[in-house]
Amino acid sequence: MTESQNIEWKESWRDEYLKWICGFANAQGGRIYIGIDDMGKIIGIRNGKKLLEEIPNKIQTNLGFLADINLLSKDGLEYIEIIVNPSSYPVSYKGEYHFRSGSTRQVLRGTALTEFISSKTGIRWEDSIIEGVSVEDLDKESFDIFRREAVRSKRMTKADLDMSNAELLDSLDLLKNGKLTRAAVLLFHRNPQKWMFGTYTKIGKFGKGSDLQYQDEVIGSLFMQAERVIELIYLKYLKAPITYENMTRVETYPFPKDAIREALYNALVHSRWSGGIPVQIRIEDDAMYISNECVFPSDWTVDSLLQRHQSRPYNPKIARAFFRAGYIESWGRGIQKIFEVCNEYGTSKPEYVVHAEDITIKLSAVSASNRFISKLDSKAEHIDLKIKIVEYLKDKPEATQKELQEVLNETRTHIQKVIKELVNEGAIERNGGKRFGFWKINKTI
Repeated sequence: MTESQNIEWKESWRDEYLKWICGFANAQGGRIYIGIDDMGKIIGIRNGKKLLEEIPNKIQTNLGFLADINLLSKDGLEYIEIIVNPSSYPVSYKGEYHFRSGSTRQVLRGTALTEFISSKTGIRWEDSIIEGVSVEDLDKESFDIFRREAVRSKRMTKADLDMSNAELLDSLDLLKNGKLTRAAVLLFHRNPQKWMFGTYTKIGKFGKGSDLQYQDEVIGSLFMQAERVIELIYLKYLKAPITYENMTRVETYPFPKDAIREALYNALVHSRWSGGIPVQIRIEDDAMYISNECVFPSDWTVDSLLQRHQSRPYNPKIARAFFRAGYIESWGRGIQKIFEVCNEYGTSKPEYVVHAEDITIKLSAVSASNRFISKLDSKAEHIDLKIKIVEYLKDKPEATQKELQEVLNETRTHIQKVIKELVNEGAIERNGGKRFGFWKINKTI
């Protein structure tokens, strides 16, 4: 047995150890042993029976809960075991909230204390009411963006959205006792900074080191920011070399748009807006950094983030609205999508850096050689898929597109696109209807 997150040794009892007990209760629980030195050696105590009566009373009087106290012995030496279960409510000792982290005890203050109490009570920052603002004060354009995107993504139908703005907010659980919550104002007010400082996105173009060349601040509802930030980055901050393929003009940007879009949406949804720090995007020639304030679930690490994980948004109401608009998924697949997009685009894997209260994703620019190789690989894979489809249809001309999708492990959209190309090229043609027809092979690829 060694000292750890859940175990603490003390040679003798002191009332100040109530702070350690408070820290265990506020974290994952734990055990304190009285009569064991720092090396883990049992040295015993003289007044075991007396402490067995006094300690439980002191815990109940000062901390407000009961703990299991056991008097143990080994080799003729008595020592005490104090078993502390994790508390479902915040526990304080003389007005201070202590918290066990690793093998240390911390006193929670400021933002950390606010987040801790919120997690224990279930009262989230985004759910608090903002007085003095009504539904009529919210932004029409933001509602228009939401309705348009919700229908486009098929997450909601026009019939679903045939309601007043107040009814829509209520359906998204953004009203509390008929009043607007912080989440509602963040999502749909044209200038949420009137009530919540730092709720905007800051973009900067940098040269070498600290050389800031120019910058912008995108202020508006989260739906306005989600739309305008991406547009601004690609119109003002990035340059795309122009090439031609079969007389078609092709612009290739250094960063994949879908990856930047996903990273931005994640930042807007998961940001700890109560900290007053905006989402920040630093753009350099060879890299882009997207950062936001955040609070990770206590049982998560960077490895947890990069592996398959449950969707556990820091701001569930904001996340739900973004999901309904089709901006994000609800299965914790956002980071996986970013990696997939970067891989397809030919860029390096994204890098994540997580600190105590912020997270940054680094996206690397694709090199000219990688762009060329990526295009060649993509073209080769495309031709290969054409060959596979034709060969399969030779043996099974009645095959459906759904069957091809499953057999070849491709998306429905990709199969439909290649089938259309093969038909236009005259390689295959359809005889008969969808249900009883078959494919005729005119030439091989």
